[in-house]
Amino acid sequence: MRRYLVVPLALLLTACGGTAAPPTPAYTLSASTPPPKGDIDSFTWALYAEPPNLDYIYAFDYPQNMILSNVCESLMRWTPQLTMEPGLATRVTNPDQQTFVYTIRPGVRFHGGGEMTADDVVRSLRRHLDPALGSYWNKAVSNVQSVTKTGPMRVTVKLKRPDALFPQWMATSAGTVASAKSPTDCTGPFKLGTWTKGQSIELDRFDGYWGRRARAGKVIFRFVPDVNARTTTMVTGEADGGYLITPDSYARLQSSGKGRLYFGKSLTTVNLSVTNLKGAIGDVRVRRALMLALDRQGFLKTGLAGIGSLSAAPAPRDAWQGATPGVTTPETPDLARAKQLVKEAGATGKKVVVATSPIGPDVSLLATAVQAAGTQIGLRIELKTIAPDAYTSLFSDPQARAAVDLFPNTYYLSVTDPLASYALFRTGDFENYTGYSDPAYDKLVNQALAEYDPVKRAALTARLERKAVDQALWIPVAEWPTSLFLGSRITGAPTTISYMYYPWAADVGAAG
Repeated sequence: MRRYLVVPLALLLTACGGTAAPPTPAYTLSASTPPPKGDIDSFTWALYAEPPNLDYIYAFDYPQNMILSNVCESLMRWTPQLTMEPGLATRVTNPDQQTFVYTIRPGVRFHGGGEMTADDVVRSLRRHLDPALGSYWNKAVSNVQSVTKTGPMRVTVKLKRPDALFPQWMATSAGTVASAKSPTDCTGPFKLGTWTKGQSIELDRFDGYWGRRARAGKVIFRFVPDVNARTTTMVTGEADGGYLITPDSYARLQSSGKGRLYFGKSLTTVNLSVTNLKGAIGDVRVRRALMLALDRQGFLKTGLAGIGSLSAAPAPRDAWQGATPGVTTPETPDLARAKQLVKEAGATGKKVVVATSPIGPDVSLLATAVQAAGTQIGLRIELKTIAPDAYTSLFSDPQARAAVDLFPNTYYLSVTDPLASYALFRTGDFENYTGYSDPAYDKLVNQALAEYDPVKRAALTARLERKAVDQALWIPVAEWPTSLFLGSRITGAPTTISYMYYPWAADVGAAG
């Protein structure tokens, strides 16, 4: 499912003409962190922002999900290996292409004391379908025709049409189950404790949890918006760790001697989204010219501190789960060819407007790199600065996008399936920012969605990938791994982006 909110990052000083950034740390992707050697009374986690609320139907960004993944569980579970396994449903069957039957796990208690039933599951899923509530996950369930109780511990979901992504959404907040009496009364290894507005949220271990007991008695999430202050809390031990470490903090944390910096699979890519197919950028030759001219290696080094890899396509490689992508090799820079394409398109000297914002290097530095590339190949690139609090409107408001041709977009998948990246270019899709429409492409998306065999679906998705790259519907830039710092007191947290939906804090315990 779409994930579009940009992680706030500090600007790297080298890009602004200031002092030199710290040396880039060497890195490898870690499959996991060492298992804990014992329980721990509590640990503190640094979080860059306070959640606006903790209702699962609005849990569509890092702060909410990082907390709720430990408090409100779903029918299925995304694992640290980014695979899927049973969660609050012990079994799911697919008797026909438009029906999924979930057998509900018995003996599960909510934090409020009630026992989970099929009625709770029906009520929880139907909340996403209520237009009056405005669930942020409505796209994940837009293909649902009905949700009904078909047995004491059985729920049947009927779809309007086949949808191979739907069962995968059930491992995200779209599949969360809460008590029918209260949308905040869930089940999970932790329950909500004290919420001190503007400062912290505490989670307390839930001793009535159906699954494996949490190793920590309490988790304290501290809200520290300032990047330097957040890094300092981890160096001094005020916070025991954190995800979403910013590139300009890598070297400081790695050399602090106070813990270890990890990198893992993230399904996260940095791209340029195309928003206007009517201007100069509407000619595919101009879009391809920018792909050939953009100094992506320079952006990777400066904007992401060298941590990551160049993208060959919008979908991250790790989403393919061993299948063969449609495009495997990133574009090789070719300024001469890029200039020729712009000339052939009759676009020399034409204006292209690129959104920028001081929200972070994944936006500001990338926009500057596009300006440099476009200027070199004969385009007139105009940067349009957008306030940080207004930047996210580009992802939801067509009127906001009308003023720009391109905007930097940090995007991560919530399911381990590359089809989620390419279904969004279907005609009329909410995230089809370009307004791209091709009946042949739409037909292929529908074929892929109707294919439940993962091998056959991957082959269809590979064809979609080739079409999307050929048309340069997004300009892929880089793949960005998950970052995690663990202080010397704790260990056990997963290294992957699974922390968005997996109860990761339950795995954290004493390092020694």
